[in-house]
Order: sequence, then structure tokens, then C-alpha cells
Amino acid sequence: MGDHGCSGNLPPGFIFSPSDEELILHFLDRKASLLPCHPDIIPDLGLYPQDPWQLEGRALWSENQWYYFSRVMENQATGNGFWKPLDIEEPIFSSSTGKKVGLKKYLVYCIGPEGVETNWMMQEYHLCSSKSSGKSYKRKQKLDCSKWILCRVYQREGSCSKSSNHSDDDDGTELSCLDEMFLSMDDLDDISFPN
Repeated sequence: MGDHGCSGNLPPGFIFSPSDEELILHFLDRKASLLPCHPDIIPDLGLYPQDPWQLEGRALWSENQWYYFSRVMENQATGNGFWKPLDIEEPIFSSSTGKKVGLKKYLVYCIGPEGVETNWMMQEYHLCSSKSSGKSYKRKQKLDCSKWILCRVYQREGSCSKSSNHSDDDDGTELSCLDEMFLSMDDLDDISFPN
């Protein structure tokens, strides 16, 4: 079971561990410019947001992280929840020129309509819209910076919920995100069930 996602396309011993700059310049920029990327290992998962557990077998997996291209979407709802933006944005600069080449945005996956936060995180990589300023006119026509994003999804360590107030009874047992969600719900004694 060592083959996860698209990692079967990688040579033995290969670890995909790119920097933010490499994700922007060597992968996302080439995708947005309609240029081939060698090796072509990051899949395009299209227009629909993904539940994090659906990524296995579909996205590139390396070092407990999943990578894939997607289209920019206003609605981040999935079949079981939604990706909530965290209002954290980090600029990404070129190490050779010092110019801003992209932006990294953080999102957290929330379950259900109430939006119970899980430990699933996403980093969305965006190209800067001014990235194409030094390119030829012909290339500018092809480049659509606002159309594509590159996503990195992973599980953060620690508690699934920021509002967990069960640390007083901590016996060293780690709870799953669903366990924490059910524990955080109001008392079920107040619910009346039909006979």
C-alpha cells in the first residue's frame, strides 16, 4: 500500500517536497501559461472542491500532503462540508529577483452546515496578476493568473477544534475529529425522539 495517489508516477526514492516559490514558478505559472511541465505529476482535479479524504488516489501524495490543480471558485462547499478561509495570506517572493510572484492563502475544512472545524488544512497558491508584465504579447494572451490555483492539503497536528473544552479530563487518549465534533454538541438529553 505504499502507492498513494499519483505518487506511483514518481521514481523510487523520489520525495516531492517543493518550496512555495517552486510551486508558484515551476508548476502553477506553467499551468496558467498552458506550457508543459516536466515532470507532469500534479493532477488537475477540475472545478469542484474536494473533501480531504477523497484526495487519496486522485491527487499527488508525498510526505503526508496532497497536491493538485484546481480552478478558482467562490463556493468552497463539498459534499460533506466546506473549506473556510482563515484570512491568512502570505506573499511569495522570487529568490533571484526579490519580486512578488504569488500568494499563499490558508483554509480549514469544516464539517456540516454548522462548520465544525477539523484538522484538515489547505494552502492555496495563487499567481500575482502582475506576473505577466514582462512577457511577450503572445504569451500574455495565454496567461490567465486568476483562473488556476495549486492546492496543498494536509492534516495539522494537535486538536481538531479550537473550541475544545475537554482538556480537563485529558487521560492521554487522542480523539478523532468526529469524536470532538460529537462531544462539542449540546446535550442529547434535550432531544425528544418519536416512539
